[in-house]
Amino acid sequence: MSRTIVAGLDGSPESRAAAEWAAREAGLRGLPLRLLHVREREAEAAVASLHAGSSPDGGHWSVLSEAAEGLRLRHTGVGVVADQRDGRPVEVLADAADHAELLALGSRGLGPLGGFLVGSVGLGVVARARRPVVLVRAGEQAADEHAPDPAGIPSAATPYRPVLLGVDAARPDAEVIGFAFAAAALRGTGLRAVHGWNLPPYYVHGLPADPALYDAVAAGEAERLAKALRPWRERYPQVEVAEDAFGGSPSVRLVEASREASLVVMGRRIRRGPLGGRIGSLTHAVLHHAAAPVAVVPHT
Repeated sequence: MSRTIVAGLDGSPESRAAAEWAAREAGLRGLPLRLLHVREREAEAAVASLHAGSSPDGGHWSVLSEAAEGLRLRHTGVGVVADQRDGRPVEVLADAADHAELLALGSRGLGPLGGFLVGSVGLGVVARARRPVVLVRAGEQAADEHAPDPAGIPSAATPYRPVLLGVDAARPDAEVIGFAFAAAALRGTGLRAVHGWNLPPYYVHGLPADPALYDAVAAGEAERLAKALRPWRERYPQVEVAEDAFGGSPSVRLVEASREASLVVMGRRIRRGPLGGRIGSLTHAVLHHAAAPVAVVPHT
């Protein structure tokens, strides 16, 4: 694996936002940035045949090289290279992710229901990649990841907002938790860990509640979350951690909390079935509705 940040770029506003995010991340990590455009030869040839005199390349290389030069000017100290590959976007981008520190891709911004419009390419890459993939919404700005200044004005010079982590405390994974703690440490900010657990049957079926039993279950789940995070608290003592264990599905709470987060970190269990890779329902929901960039970290 090469210690490189990769950003998929096709010239769209969302891919440019992802490239800017990737450049900032590369600067934080002290790593180079690779801008990657995937060229579908057959599709471009078909378009060119409909427009006499047009180039099959569609001018993508000039867009790519200009974007790389702009990033070099705005992010001094970050080495930026432009790369173009032929093939199917999902396959090429997933392969690039597998050989990188992480891959950044753009979403198509907020839709009419307030959610990410994550395209088929983005979802396909997330479902296949074996390294972290970060989805960045169109219009994402550096100031969005930081707390407002004392006057309430957005600023990239203020401290970072906390990193938000979705945790399955019953089956905690070191890759996911470690990624979130490292991201918080890089940003000099705190971490909020959210763990939702299933409500007792009487809440589901409308039976008379037993407060004592509920409290006992809640205390046990809170301890389970604390135990999952304890080794990482010791490894990253500088990261202030807020633990949030509650009865119910965590999707709504994660989406709401994402409005005050610099980054959301979710896991995806690697499963290989007859229909290919899968994205869990919780991660899928957060991907489509979070207000901050979402890092999906695959794990076994």
